[in-house]
Amino acid sequence: MDWRIVARVADYGVHKIASNIIDWEALREDFPILRERAHGHPLIYFDSAATTQKPRAVIEALRNFYEHENANVHRGLHTLSARATEAYEKARQRVAKYIGAASAEEIIFTRGTTESINLVAQAWGGKFIREGDVILLTVMEHHSNLVPWQFLAEQTGARLRFVPVRDDGTLELEQLSSLLTPEVKLFAFTHISNSLGTINPVAELCEKAHAVGALTLVDAAQSAGHMPVGVRELDCDFLAFSGHKMCGPTGIGVLYGRAEILDSMPPWHGGGEMIVSVTLEKSTFKKAPHRFEAGTPNIADAIGLAAAIDYIEGIGRPAIFEHDSQLACYASKRLRELSGTRVFGPTENRGALVGFVIDAVHPHDLTTFSDQYGLAMRGGHHCNQPLMRRFGVAGTTRASFYFYNTMEEIDRMIEILHRAVRFFSPKEGRSLVRPLS
Repeated sequence: MDWRIVARVADYGVHKIASNIIDWEALREDFPILRERAHGHPLIYFDSAATTQKPRAVIEALRNFYEHENANVHRGLHTLSARATEAYEKARQRVAKYIGAASAEEIIFTRGTTESINLVAQAWGGKFIREGDVILLTVMEHHSNLVPWQFLAEQTGARLRFVPVRDDGTLELEQLSSLLTPEVKLFAFTHISNSLGTINPVAELCEKAHAVGALTLVDAAQSAGHMPVGVRELDCDFLAFSGHKMCGPTGIGVLYGRAEILDSMPPWHGGGEMIVSVTLEKSTFKKAPHRFEAGTPNIADAIGLAAAIDYIEGIGRPAIFEHDSQLACYASKRLRELSGTRVFGPTENRGALVGFVIDAVHPHDLTTFSDQYGLAMRGGHHCNQPLMRRFGVAGTTRASFYFYNTMEEIDRMIEILHRAVRFFSPKEGRSLVRPLS
């Protein structure tokens, strides 16, 4: 199929040239920042795995809230508070529908994926994990799905196990039978690797975990905005993602949890809003989700996230996934044309990013060089230090894509990288790649 995918478009503020054809180039006009220039060159934004750009629909939703609805939620009895509360709770309902949750009560608003995972580790893990229990992770996890479990293991005496990663960037699933044993109480893993682009078989992993009595947590930070994600189809117990990686504002994220599991968990933070009654000696708490949203919530950005979901759904996640995957596969193929280049992750069926190393230049230097030509990428360990050690590198350069990117931009990236190779090529065979620390 040609990368200019034909797909159905919902009628919500997205450009289209017919009722069933997406005009990908026209969609770029919805993102004002893409008209920016960097060092005199047109901006090529290939850092969407870190944060995506925001369409006008989201920017206007934030502006509208602050101009017409700004007030605190739930506790006020005046008109603005009623408007703000309605918009905030409608945002919760919108998120629930987006991921196929059974009800809005299964949606907790957080600051992002990191806070969502920490909430589970401390509230659920603090109550249910005991000495000798095992938490199963994978070697490809982002630090946000590693460090909280390290904290929990230190606090409780639990142990951590890890599913290894093959050379092609996929998990060594044949080892699950020896790793996923009855001692495992939780299996937490990423949906799409933020460094490799590997798409893990979530439904299969959840089924295998449940077979030994373990709960599951899915880090959907790199998948929620790029592909269909249905929590009941995946049959996961927890799922976490961030708004800013899917056209939404920063500082807003989501934790999905099965209702019966959330009801069994104690609060994580204490304060206003999450209580039923308070005396000087004791407090009682609301049911989920409000039990886990102490204090004034991030009202505006929850509303902005709902606007981002409307925008994404207006395009269609299946079309976005196919478009982004084709960009990533095309970039992976073109990068292999560069001499001395190592590309990481699967060659096909990958998420919307590609990580690579060029022998002649350190990723930090390559990213800085590319920026001089308007190309925004990311260089470093990408909060994946154990994974980088697994592959014997200090870091990689990562180009990550979204539906507002084009094949022509990838071609321009390759031109810039060719120029970088010529600029950094060492004399007398000396390598400029810094050693692994």
